[in-house]
Parts: sequence; C-alpha cells; structure tokens
Amino acid sequence: MTIATLDFQTLANTGFPLVTLAPGEVVFAQGDKGDKMYVIRSGEVEIERDGKVVEKLTDGGIFGEMALIDGSPRAATTRAKTTCEVAPITEKTFLFLVHETPFFAIAVMRTLAERLRRTNPRS
Repeated sequence: MTIATLDFQTLANTGFPLVTLAPGEVVFAQGDKGDKMYVIRSGEVEIERDGKVVEKLTDGGIFGEMALIDGSPRAATTRAKTTCEVAPITEKTFLFLVHETPFFAIAVMRTLAERLRRTNPRS
C-alpha cells in the first residue's frame, strides 16, 4: 500500500525535513521503541522479521506505523536497500496529517489491514 498522493511539501511545512538513508542503513530494529513512522519519498526499504525479509517498499510506502499508533516496541527491523529519502512522522505530525488530509488516515488503516490479512491465513 502506498500513499502516493501525500504532499511532501505539507510534511516539510510541519517542520520535519526529509531524511536521506544510505544503502544498508537500519532505520530501526525489532524491539526498539517506536516514536515515528515513515513515508518513503524515493528509494526502497526492506522490512525484516527475525532476520527474514517479509516486505519490500518503494515510493509512497509507509512503515513503522504500528509502533507509532499503539506505543509498542517495533515488530520488525527496517533497512534501506537503496539510497532513500523518507519523511519521519511523529505522533504530532500524524495527528496534523489526519486532520489536514483525511485520506492519509484511510491509507494508513488500509496498510494495517493489508498487512494483518497477509499474516493471518484465515482472512
């Protein structure tokens, strides 16, 4: 699931500049505290769980949303596969985006539902 319509200028205006990641750079590790989620502006990241790649994301993809929403430790490790530009989104920015761009909340919920369905073989 991607958030292709997200206006990156809106993110920049909230005071959170884009972050550039080098290939192989770990954004966060499984078990870390989750205080941000990320939207990929460009590049590719891999989501690893217990050392196995479970998902690859590109432009417009989001990751880290579960820990931001429920405050639990990170469920997976995320690593840049290529040079990436990502927009870090704190809880304050998340609430701003939900208010200013309601589609953002729907896209996050759809991503969560899609990931849940993939992990639950009965859905």
